[in-house]
Amino acid sequence: MEKLEITSMSSRGQIVIPLDIRKHLNLKEGEKFIVLGEDDTVLLKKIAMPSFENFDKFMQKTHQFAKDNGITRLDVEEAIKRAKK
Repeated sequence: MEKLEITSMSSRGQIVIPLDIRKHLNLKEGEKFIVLGEDDTVLLKKIAMPSFENFDKFMQKTHQFAKDNGITRLDVEEAIKRAKK
C-alpha cells in the first residue's frame, strides 16, 4: 500500500519524513539514504547495511581459495595497485 504525505524543506535543507511514512517503512533515527535528484524529482532510497553474520565463514573460504590457488598476499597487493591506476 502506497502512502502519500506532504512535507516542506527548512532553510537548512532539512526535510521531515512524516510519521505515518516512517512507521510504514519502519524507519529509525540515524537511517542512511541515497539522495537522487533530476529535474523536479528528489528520490530517497534507504541504504540497507549488509549483514556480517557469516563474515568469518566467508573469510575462511576466501583464505582457503587463495591457498588452494597459490594466491599470495603480494599477488593481492599488486592486483590492488593495478586496479587503482
